[in-house]
Amino acid sequence: MNFQRESRRDEPEINLIPMIDVLLVIIIFLMLTTTYAKFSGLEITLPTAQTEKMPEQPHEINVVVTVAGQVLVNKDPVAKADVASIGAALKRAGGTLVDPLIVINADARATHQSVIDVMQAAQGAGFAHVSFATQSSLSSSSSPAPR
Repeated sequence: MNFQRESRRDEPEINLIPMIDVLLVIIIFLMLTTTYAKFSGLEITLPTAQTEKMPEQPHEINVVVTVAGQVLVNKDPVAKADVASIGAALKRAGGTLVDPLIVINADARATHQSVIDVMQAAQGAGFAHVSFATQSSLSSSSSPAPR
């Protein structure tokens, strides 16, 4: 008697379908439990400069923008605070200076548009170097920011 059966060895096979199902469930779970933060507005805190006061340079044109939107070019008030008037005042103040530096001293509460008008007037007048004066956190003096 032959007690041995015909034994065929079955080849082991890897079934990937259950593994794919588990991964899909994990992905769906992560998608549903993830929280998305919505920002309704950006809070911007402008930095203060930690530099020493730079000496005034003879080829500098100082422009002051007040809270009310009044513009002063080298301490002379500009009649109208529009781009054309500011540009004409910058050209007069520039005179024979070669490549002067425009330093904008804008009040912290001045409107953004008034500062942009000064920048646009400087560009229209042909001045390429524009800098902003900042207040040092160590003292109350203002100095132009490095270029």
